[in-house]
Formats: sequence, C-alpha cells, structure tokens
Amino acid sequence: MFGSLSFFIGRRFSGGKQRNKMVSFISVSSTIGIAVGVAVIIIGLSAMNGFERELKNRVLSVVAHGEFEGVKGEILEWQKVIEQANSHEKVSAAAPYVRFTALAERAQNIKAIEVRGVDPDLESEVSNLTDFIPNSVWTKFRAGESQVVLGKGIADNLGLKQGDSLTLLIPVINSSINKVQAPRRVRVKVAGLLTLGGQIDHALALIPLKDAQEYARLGDAVTGVSIRTTDVFNAPLYVRQIGNQLESYVYLKSWKQKYGFLYRDIQLVRTIMYLVMVLVIGVACFNIVSTLMMAVKDRASEIAILRTMGASDGLVRRIFIWLGVLSGVLGSLVGSVIGVLVALNLTYLIKGVETLLGQQFLSGDIYFVDFLPSQVESTDVLIVSGTAIVLSLLATWYPAKKASQMNPARVLSAK
Repeated sequence: MFGSLSFFIGRRFSGGKQRNKMVSFISVSSTIGIAVGVAVIIIGLSAMNGFERELKNRVLSVVAHGEFEGVKGEILEWQKVIEQANSHEKVSAAAPYVRFTALAERAQNIKAIEVRGVDPDLESEVSNLTDFIPNSVWTKFRAGESQVVLGKGIADNLGLKQGDSLTLLIPVINSSINKVQAPRRVRVKVAGLLTLGGQIDHALALIPLKDAQEYARLGDAVTGVSIRTTDVFNAPLYVRQIGNQLESYVYLKSWKQKYGFLYRDIQLVRTIMYLVMVLVIGVACFNIVSTLMMAVKDRASEIAILRTMGASDGLVRRIFIWLGVLSGVLGSLVGSVIGVLVALNLTYLIKGVETLLGQQFLSGDIYFVDFLPSQVESTDVLIVSGTAIVLSLLATWYPAKKASQMNPARVLSAK
C-alpha cells in the first residue's frame, strides 16, 4: 500500500504546479539532459556496430583470412601447400595468387596499384569478391585475353570505364645482377569494376592467374597461397598451426596484420563510448540532485502535513525516490526513442548532409568504407537506458534522506 501511495504522491509532485519556477526549470533541464545523453550514446554505439559489421561483411569477406607467401618471392610447390592447408579442420578453402605492384597508366594519368592474379574458380571459394563484381564479368574472366578488373576508385581516378584500355608498367628485377631494369609495359582491357565502396577500390586490380604468372615471369610458381577460415577472428592462430606443418619456407600473414588496427580501434572507441555514457548521464543526473533538493524545500509544508498524518520516514523517502526516478525514466525513454530513430536512419541522414554541403565526410581512398554505417543493437539500447535509470535512482538517495529527516513542527511553525 505504501509503495503505491509513494508512487502516487511522487507522480503528483512531479506533474503538479510548483511555486518555485526554478525547480520546474531545473527538473525539465535534467530530463532533457538525460534524454540527450542517452540518444547520443545510442547513436554512437550504433555507428560502431555499423563499422564492425562493414569490416566483417565487406572487408574481411574479400581479403584473405590468412596467407602463406614465399620467402624468396615465389612458391613452386603451391599445390602441396593448398593440400596441407585444406587438411586443417578450420580451413574452408585455399587458393593460389600472384601479387605485385604496378603503375596504371592512362594518357597523362598514372596511379600506383596492387595487382593480384587469381584463379576465378578457386578465388570464389576464398573470398566474396564476386559479390562486388558483376556476374557477367566474372564468368568471362579468363586468362589469355589481357583482361583486368579494376577497383572503381582506380577507374574514377584514371577516367576509365568498362571496355577501356590502359597500360600496366610492371617493374622487372634481374636477380643475377640485382638491378632494376626498365619496366614491362602490358596493355590490358578493363573487363569490369570492383565496387566495394572503400579503400580497396582505390588500390586493387585483379587479373587471371596465368596472365599474372606471365607478366611477373614466375613460370608455374605463385607468390603465395591464401586461405579462408571458419572463424575469422582466430585466423592468426590457424595460420601459425598450418605454417608449422608446411614443408615450404614461407612468411605467415593474416588479415590482422593489415586490417587488425581497424578492429582494435572499433573496440577501443566502443569502450570509450561506454565510459562517456556513464559520465554524460552522470552529469545529467546531478541536476536531479539539485531538482530534488529544491523540491524538498519547495514541498516542505506538504511533507510536514504528511508527517503529521502518520507518514513514516520510509514513505517520504520513497516519494522523492519516485520523483527522481520518474525524471530518469522519462528522459531515458525519450532519449532511447530519439536515439533509435536517428540511428536507424543515420546513413541516409549523413548522406543528405553530405549532399547539402557538397562534401564527403568519409573518403573511400582513406577509409575502408565511404559512408557512415549504423546498426542498432537492442542490447546497447537496454544497457544505456538501464544505466540512465540506475544513475537517476542513485541521485535520489541524498535528497530523499534529507526529506525524511525534516522536522514537521518546525516547518509548520515557520509558516
């Protein structure tokens, strides 16, 4: 009974007209502060979730989880390496590749790119590159036709489109005299574009494996073997396990060496966001302390009357606890709704702002994505809103205690 009565009186105190306008102002500002803090944190965490999703589904789906690269620049018995890699229970596929750096030349424009020679059939099992290349292009991607699939960023930079031709300048090193000679010039045709929407688009070009072996003068050898694992985040462990069993002398590489910093940065920012959440909402909850202290003074006569009617210390404490919690719950609910609505439409909102300002915030040649992703997780919403309610509850302890210690005789005599 007292629990329901304390809630009823606390709600009346919260919604009733107060004689002190300053109390009303601080009460509203504390609710707004909590709502803004909750909304901002939900939006920030949703953005981090979006970056992690894009890293996993976009970048890690097209780059090799692990690589075994020849120490002397080539692997002769690469078929055996593939066989040994596939024998590992955590490896789902393996494929050879040839990799070298070249200059892409078109008229007066030159751009340094990474050229990767792949076997179209085997590469489809190792990565999801085919998801970002038109199927009609990939099915006709065969050796002997001087074809290249360019990243869209490279094509835009050089002013190329599908069907155009360009020249690849491939460095030639004479191992016998250890001297760099004039580069080979190879004329190739753009068979299609790789549209990933990020940094890879501005650096990667694909050519058939046989052509790459010919251009790099490797014969039947390859630069390395790439693998795909069933658990991408434990790929470095599997790479070491396989590497210890290989007969070939190879370098052991994993995606974490090149893109691991992105994953670590995302996790670090997420941790910081949780810390900021406690600080921002905590500061907003300080206003609840001020509001309740002023409310205790403003409602002193009502408290004294309740005490003369037999209200216990516990009832008075619960009244002001409910008064503070109601502000926290209202701010948390409003902030959660606003935060979720903005987070669900964050990508489109940012694109609209970019269009309005005529400037792109995330450039594809610098970041691994060229847009701001967002993914709302119900767990984050519950944690943030729950934290706001708990902090607002803690903020009511001292004012509620002061209200319960008020002397009704002294208050009424002063009136």
